[in-house]
Amino acid sequence: MTARPKTMTIEIDEELHAFLTFMVSDAGPYQSVGAYVEELIRRDMASQEVAAFTGLQVELVAEFSAPESTYHPSSAAEVIARNRI
Repeated sequence: MTARPKTMTIEIDEELHAFLTFMVSDAGPYQSVGAYVEELIRRDMASQEVAAFTGLQVELVAEFSAPESTYHPSSAAEVIARNRI
């Protein structure tokens, strides 16, 4: 089952309106304002996912680069207990 589309009303300045009008005109790449906005939102979501993944990679590289002498043996039960919220 697909969700029903939602309707939104926005206010934009003249410069943005002119650009938007071009983007959904016969010369532009989009069929409608809705299609353009959906594409912008999808790109923004993807960009945030990439940024989150990149941040995770940086953290993992730093952690796995630590010298073995900094590691402390732990049992599964200790790890679970330590991470309970």
